[in-house]
Amino acid sequence: MIIDFHTHTFPKKVSASVMEKLAAVSLTAPFTDGSADELAASMKRAGVNWSVNLPVMTYAGQVEKVNSSLIAQLEELREQGIITFGGIHPDYEDIRGELKRLKAVGIPGIKLHPAYQGVDFDDPRVMRILDCATELGLIVITHAGIDIGLYDHDHCSVPQILRVLKEVRPEKLVLAHMGGWARWDAVERDLAGAPVWLDTAFSIGPVTPWPKADRPPFRTMNLADADFTRLARKHGIDRILFATDSPWEDQADYIERMERMPLTDAEKQAVFGGNAAALLKIPQPGC
Repeated sequence: MIIDFHTHTFPKKVSASVMEKLAAVSLTAPFTDGSADELAASMKRAGVNWSVNLPVMTYAGQVEKVNSSLIAQLEELREQGIITFGGIHPDYEDIRGELKRLKAVGIPGIKLHPAYQGVDFDDPRVMRILDCATELGLIVITHAGIDIGLYDHDHCSVPQILRVLKEVRPEKLVLAHMGGWARWDAVERDLAGAPVWLDTAFSIGPVTPWPKADRPPFRTMNLADADFTRLARKHGIDRILFATDSPWEDQADYIERMERMPLTDAEKQAVFGGNAAALLKIPQPGC
């Protein structure tokens, strides 16, 4: 079983224009038009069983509208193999009420993106969200480390994460991009082994530049195979989740990158789907 724990989709009528704007900001090439239909087609080509859709709320006024739209599409998305999370913004007033609404319809978690929400991860508003999500048993996944499109400030740094873990103790926290994009040394030194999950999105292999860009994207060397393997094992293979960040990576190519890692077959099985299935409570074949 392959579960891609980190993907993004947008409404079909605006997905292409949204991708064009985001590509211009990040100078990075997308591999689909950002729609659910193209994600489903990508999954079929790559042999992905499930993808987790992660909406990003860039302002508080989006929260109810976007979540309501996702709730209305739950069944359709699931038929395509897409499990959608909800979203929340730190400035939204009724955080508890909105998270309870998501929980009631079976949405398993929420996405935070401190960089695009203009807040640091250890801000009290974020910690309030994490505390409430833990109380309700919801998964929280957050962008961690530098964002390729907003690289002037690290809104979710390793020191911030460690402070949150000490003060809030979230039970189901997933840190995207192997715990901190472009902050690999700090993650391995100070964060590996902490009670969180790390996803592999946009952290191995090359960054693909946007063809229309007039300059290269901000980039760091993504994790080499040996460095990825060492970090994954130091953190604990049972808390590593396969993720691509589609549409920003090609799912089929990313699976090939993961297959080449010097991991055992059992370790790859856990990373590709076993760990995510346990976290999402998805029955596995033969179980």
